[in-house]
Amino acid sequence: MPPLRMPLRLSWAGWLAFGAFAVLLLALGLGWRDPWPADEPRFALNAIEMLVTGDFWIPHRGGELYADKPPIFMWTSALGIWLTGSMRIGFLLPSLLAGLGTLALIVDLSRRLYGQRIGLLAGIATLATLQFVLQAKTAQIDMLLTFFTTLGAYGLLRHALLGPSRWWWRTGFAAMGAGILTKGVGFLPLALLPAWCWLGRGGVSGNRGAGRLTPLRLRDLLEGLGCLLAVVLAWGLPMILITSLSDDPSLAAYRDNILFKQTGERYADAWAHLRPWYYYIAQVLPWAWMPLVLTFPWACSNWWRRIRRGDARTLLPVSAVVLIVIFFSLSPGKRGVYMLPTLPLMVLALAPLLPALARRIGPNRAGFGAVILLGGLLGLAGLLGLCDVAPLERLAHRYGISPWWEWLALGGLALGLALVVKPRRGLVAVTLFLWCLWGWWSTQGYVWMDPERSPRDMMARVAQQVGPTGEVALLNFDEEILLHSRTPSVHFGDMTPIEEELPAAMAWLAKAPSRRWMLVVDKDLEDIDCGELGQGFDLGHQNRHDWLLLPGIAFAGCHQDRGAAPIYLAPTSVPGSGAWRYFTETKPVTGEVAGVTHR
Repeated sequence: MPPLRMPLRLSWAGWLAFGAFAVLLLALGLGWRDPWPADEPRFALNAIEMLVTGDFWIPHRGGELYADKPPIFMWTSALGIWLTGSMRIGFLLPSLLAGLGTLALIVDLSRRLYGQRIGLLAGIATLATLQFVLQAKTAQIDMLLTFFTTLGAYGLLRHALLGPSRWWWRTGFAAMGAGILTKGVGFLPLALLPAWCWLGRGGVSGNRGAGRLTPLRLRDLLEGLGCLLAVVLAWGLPMILITSLSDDPSLAAYRDNILFKQTGERYADAWAHLRPWYYYIAQVLPWAWMPLVLTFPWACSNWWRRIRRGDARTLLPVSAVVLIVIFFSLSPGKRGVYMLPTLPLMVLALAPLLPALARRIGPNRAGFGAVILLGGLLGLAGLLGLCDVAPLERLAHRYGISPWWEWLALGGLALGLALVVKPRRGLVAVTLFLWCLWGWWSTQGYVWMDPERSPRDMMARVAQQVGPTGEVALLNFDEEILLHSRTPSVHFGDMTPIEEELPAAMAWLAKAPSRRWMLVVDKDLEDIDCGELGQGFDLGHQNRHDWLLLPGIAFAGCHQDRGAAPIYLAPTSVPGSGAWRYFTETKPVTGEVAGVTHR
């Protein structure tokens, strides 16, 4: 949170300084790391495969159709990688630009509703929020989705509170259509409509400083939904025609998967990330909305007073947040990132209260306590690490890093901020500390964690071991391995059971056992009941698992069945595909095969 005394109007230099700081905070570390699991390698592989094959309309992953998500995020990733010529920079650009765009929309709407000072405070509050910065620095689909849902809400609220503005109304619905093509739930801004309809029936003012609430008419709603549908059909209709007119059954399966399984079935009968109904309220929002959540005990009473007098500027975003949280809570499948689209609406509701909240002693004491707690935990962990406490020693051995002095320094920084800023400015202290933490993580943290989270070096050793004519089969599909593979690589399908993969893998190896190899992760070794595993090469520990490279000659005489599972060749792994022009940071392994141990 900001200092209390701020000018009512900012000069262009002030806004420029704020924008420069936002870019610095969110872009820091760009190009310093590879895509990390779980989601980043998948979308980077999708994007580079699009660039290599020229097949942009229907995404593929390792040569296999990818039906989990529509293609917009993959298009933006491919564009970023192509423009920069670097996977390391380009794969993060969509989230970075979407984060900056979301921030600009929040600031602009808050400024128009409440004035320049409140607009700036809303921007600072957004940059202080933990989940916002995290997702702007992460190449997941959710930051781009949040940009489109925020643009959708922006268009609807511009029309409702500052309108009428039919252009913004149509733009808002078109943005929702783009959001649907990003992750299916781009319609979330429609959660603004129930409260809008209720307020309109009562004839309540929305913004006394900007006129009455624009009525919500059925004709306008149908027009908006038409704009939304037009954007969705711009991709959806050709996709349906391509998949329906083709004789390829996999295309028909893709169509049915993305239209039905990944939408209604995924919501109503989720098969992954199963959590109780209270998961978001109890386990996600307390950290995702930090430090904003520290102000809620004092903000709620003010919100209630504003809602009682019919202030649409408060009721519309607050009611939408409540409805969205309920919507996602009703589904058995839950992930913390699903809450990200609620954050801009929450900041808009909180924006007019920020000056008063920053002056109150209660929220500042809560912020002061948070700084003391975070700093104390980091400092204590650093001290225990220096004392070689067993759990931390195992952690250091597992990741190959010992950040104890840095943690101790960060803990000292937090305590120092608390001493300098004092409890009456606790919100300032916690915000400054979180920004310092992001600065450390985006630089030194990336440098330390990238060798563990990225298999780049391991796959370079694999390429050296198998030689220029070698080929590799990947047992149990893994996007990050295919992304960094320098050798022609095949896999047997994302959802194929291991007992079906093995006979197909044995048949593939048997065709050229002297130059074909199989890459196996430790958890799958127990499923291999045939072959001389002692001939394998131990590649060491990578991303929580041990990996083994086995030659084809180790499986002579094993059961083979070429038809047991499909076999996909990853286009990005084929020499001459052009994929490696985007891996400019990768250094070839020369000399001996470093890190490979014969079992």
